[in-house]
Amino acid sequence: MPAETESIHGILPVVHMPYHEDLRIDFATLRREVDYLFDTGANGLCLALVSDTLRLTAQERLEMPAHLVEFAEDRGPVIISVGAESSVQARAFARAAEDGGAAGLMVIPPLSQGLAEPQLAEYFEELLEEVRLPLIIQDASAYVGRPMSLSFQAELFRKQGERIMFKPEATPLGPCISALRDLTDGKARVFEGSGGVLLIDSYRRGVTGTIPGVELLDGLVTLWNACVAGDWDRAYEVYLPICAIATLQMQGGLDGYIVTERHLMHRQGLFPNQVHRGPLAYQLDGETRSEIDRLYDRMQAVLRS
Repeated sequence: MPAETESIHGILPVVHMPYHEDLRIDFATLRREVDYLFDTGANGLCLALVSDTLRLTAQERLEMPAHLVEFAEDRGPVIISVGAESSVQARAFARAAEDGGAAGLMVIPPLSQGLAEPQLAEYFEELLEEVRLPLIIQDASAYVGRPMSLSFQAELFRKQGERIMFKPEATPLGPCISALRDLTDGKARVFEGSGGVLLIDSYRRGVTGTIPGVELLDGLVTLWNACVAGDWDRAYEVYLPICAIATLQMQGGLDGYIVTERHLMHRQGLFPNQVHRGPLAYQLDGETRSEIDRLYDRMQAVLRS
């Protein structure tokens, strides 16, 4: 197995993007966030959809890999999402990721068009030709884009081997994970990204790791470690408040996650504000915010027990 692929495992949270009041990226806070996630037990990190990737400028996306690799200080792999609307854009983002020291790429299909699978295969193959990094194929169709067939994804793995990994987020997630496992004879590395709501079920189906957010990372590290240890009483104890928070997040789609995450990051003192780049399709109302806070307090009480 290539060294880059082998290093990609375990808990790989997606960083949240902090902004100054004038909407510039707050790199000092981002550095502290990276320190926090490694100090909390993460194995690496990702730049992906809930990092506001689709709201960053092209120049910000080209420069971000080098910043994150610098902040990571060789403590774990950095995975960069290179999803774009054209092969030219995606190749440029992929080149910047590899040149910046990233260990892998995360790739979603273009969102503005429903490509036939032969065209989509060409899109992924162009990225594989551009760089030597492994690709995590992300089907984020539970909240953006269209689903990719499981047979198509398995065929990618058969053709490209261990350079192809998967992050299925189509519904139903559990059966998709099991199908990818079975269609690749258990050889493909599959990551789950449900924010915790389906982590135990996904773990039992044999995932290589989890790609959550940072806002509940202390709970998710405890949950993942309990699964690894087979301590299911502890796992379910920690899982229940995490699952309840994630259920509230998901009702707002992608922006539901982003808005909730910034609220909790600010509450924890990790972000100095809750500045968003709009427009946003979802806002936290006061009652939802209060329920999230109650559940977060419950999670912290469980972690202390």
